[in-house]
Amino acid sequence: MSDLEALEQWAGPLVAALSPAARRGLLRALALDLRRSQQERIARQQNPDGSAYAPRRRMRDERGGRIRRRAMFQRIRQARHLKATVQGDGVRVGFAGRVARIARVHQDGGIDAVRPGGALVRYARRQLLGFSPADRDRLRERLVAHLAGGADAF
Repeated sequence: MSDLEALEQWAGPLVAALSPAARRGLLRALALDLRRSQQERIARQQNPDGSAYAPRRRMRDERGGRIRRRAMFQRIRQARHLKATVQGDGVRVGFAGRVARIARVHQDGGIDAVRPGGALVRYARRQLLGFSPADRDRLRERLVAHLAGGADAF
């Protein structure tokens, strides 16, 4: 059993005992905190296990260009693309719209066209979303603080 499953079994009944409004508030705060940590990790160019993203492939003509010199996924991590939503008794942090396809290709290391109608390329696996040990600890601490001290823990 993973840490997250153990936390869910322990905290599930406690969260269920909250009023619906308090539960939504708690879950929304947890979702926003999780989204923020995912954005920060993407900005650091790290997988959830702490390893660095696979670097971009070298271009044939060796010229970099402005886009090639910047960090990857600068725009994809913005809040308008990386959504945090509360669904029933859970939270969802994920990408929305056209960006979701791009994120899925990188998350799984899939094959996609460089541009519409262009050549197909296998992209390296770069885990944009995932739980790091620090994320699990932070969620556990926030949940315990909220249940012990009320809404002022956030």
